[in-house]
Amino acid sequence: MTRVPRWLLRHRVVIEAYEGDGAYGPTYGPPVEVPALVDEKHRVIRSQAEARSGRTITSTAQLIAAPDVVCPAESRITLPDGRITRALTVAHHTAPGLPVPQSVEVMCE
Repeated sequence: MTRVPRWLLRHRVVIEAYEGDGAYGPTYGPPVEVPALVDEKHRVIRSQAEARSGRTITSTAQLIAAPDVVCPAESRITLPDGRITRALTVAHHTAPGLPVPQSVEVMCE
């Protein structure tokens, strides 16, 4: 398996994986610092939660990380500048048998 090269992952983000809703709101796993490539750009996307309704939303940051990073939609993410956001969509890019890097792409609120 070819992974996204570690030298491309220039930033550090902290991910608190979404574990579900509890009696007092969303619950998250412990914070984990991971290397990532962060691009803070506005993009119009359709979130996984909104896909059925056809509504679009704006993503203000996108990140690429190693393929084994655990970051389900709704996870809490602290970006390198300290801003706390949440994962809107998560895409696992794999290409079995092809010489292209595998990665996880996260679109953030």
